Amino acid sequence: MKGMECLGVFFDFDGVLVDTEGPIYEAWLETFRGEGQELPLEIYTRCIGSDFDTWSPKRYLEELTGRVFDWNRMDEERQVKIMAGLEEQGPMVGVVEFLEELRERGVPVVVVSSSSHGWVDGWLDRLGLAGFFQETICRGDAARIKPAPDLYVEAAVRLGLEPGNCLAIEDSRNGMIAAHGAGMQVWIVPNRVTSGLDFTGADGVFQSLTGACEAFRSF
Repeated sequence: MKGMECLGVFFDFDGVLVDTEGPIYEAWLETFRGEGQELPLEIYTRCIGSDFDTWSPKRYLEELTGRVFDWNRMDEERQVKIMAGLEEQGPMVGVVEFLEELRERGVPVVVVSSSSHGWVDGWLDRLGLAGFFQETICRGDAARIKPAPDLYVEAAVRLGLEPGNCLAIEDSRNGMIAAHGAGMQVWIVPNRVTSGLDFTGADGVFQSLTGACEAFRSF
């Protein structure tokens, strides 16, 4: 980790701890195909790690079709499909192993996510992972979400750590930009939705958290 003393590890949530991004993308793809349109991953991933202010599939579909949609109804229907796709979901490969390694070393661990507390905290409780984390920093805990650095800065402040002594684990470019902007090193663990993104500038890229954990053990 380029000579850093790692005093804290900050995990993104969606796509890093739980594979929520796959079912969400698949539900959006179904919406687009229902209107005779496609939603390529290279376009959709513009909003991964951030929100629809960065890029909106809703605006994109309206631009493609020239129509205005009843998004309240469609959002409810899509959420049902997403939750059905997540029903049997567990932690991503290597999550528990890495968290146990960090606990054994006494390294503080935080979730830093652009999603809401209701979403993130609910999943951590459901999966029995909440006890590993000292904090969860989510939308609303800082002025701006990723790709702005605010959430990561807030996480470091809450732990009383210098950002340069913190490692962020991310799966998206928006997340990487946010953590680097806060002055942290960033390891990328892509998932099936983000694997095609350009992660030039990352301090490490791993196929799974198992690989990231093995690399961490070497320091």
